[in-house]
Amino acid sequence: MARRIVISGASGLIGSALAASLRGDGIEVDTLVRHPPREDGEHQWMPGVSSLNPDVLAGAEAVVALGGASVGRLPWTLRYRRELVESRLDATHTLTTALRSLGSDAPALVSASAVGYYGSAPGETLTEDSRPGDTFLADLCVRWEAEARRVEDLTRVALLRTAPVIHRRGVLRPLVLLTRLGVAGPLGPGTQMWPWISLEDEVRAIRHTLDAKLTGPVNLAGPTPATMNDIGRALAARMHRPYWLRAPRWALRLALGDAADSLLLPDADVRPEVLERSGFRFTHRTAADAVAAAV
Repeated sequence: MARRIVISGASGLIGSALAASLRGDGIEVDTLVRHPPREDGEHQWMPGVSSLNPDVLAGAEAVVALGGASVGRLPWTLRYRRELVESRLDATHTLTTALRSLGSDAPALVSASAVGYYGSAPGETLTEDSRPGDTFLADLCVRWEAEARRVEDLTRVALLRTAPVIHRRGVLRPLVLLTRLGVAGPLGPGTQMWPWISLEDEVRAIRHTLDAKLTGPVNLAGPTPATMNDIGRALAARMHRPYWLRAPRWALRLALGDAADSLLLPDADVRPEVLERSGFRFTHRTAADAVAAAV
């Protein structure tokens, strides 16, 4: 029987790359979209407004739930915080409700989460067994994962704690602009550990999670720790630009509020223990390798 994967969030950076990779290997991909279907394999859904017909998911090998409002859109007003929460919880709840309707025939669920789950933990090595942090994003990830776990009694559930993706449309987007202008430098101390992963390895890791039938939390983060300075200097060197102008912690907090503490200032040495223990091998083992591939 032909393999079929259903993806929500397939128009985003990760989702579109994943769908292309799967289709390139002859795997059937159906996508959940917010607009009326425009081509075969598209299915309209309206999370938070209406339920999803379980027949859309029936017979699939797995559902890969990606997407959610961008955490990179600033500022985080009270209204936008609600959107960050609702876009994740409503979508996941809609999927798990449909999956529960299928009972024991429900496909596996591979649900997005983020390394923001761990908050900031200076000096600690963070694995899938580590406790959640106390930031807004950490709390959101805990609630997000709990919604996905609603179907653990029916089927396999994997939780993708993804690191910021080193790509021009990912974490590099604002850094590339600053570097091009010649005003790049440390954000805060610059010595904080920044989890990272290349887009290629992100897609390969999701596919590995599917093929190896992994369950529970899976850290999608590169295998070699890197600081904010390591990533910033690698980008500056690649673009032949200086790296010198520090943005102090207080200035970042003044400009971004507590979003700075969730996005730029956390110190989190996140390790991909489950991936490596299950035999996954990274294409880009260092942040510098990932930057070179992206720029």
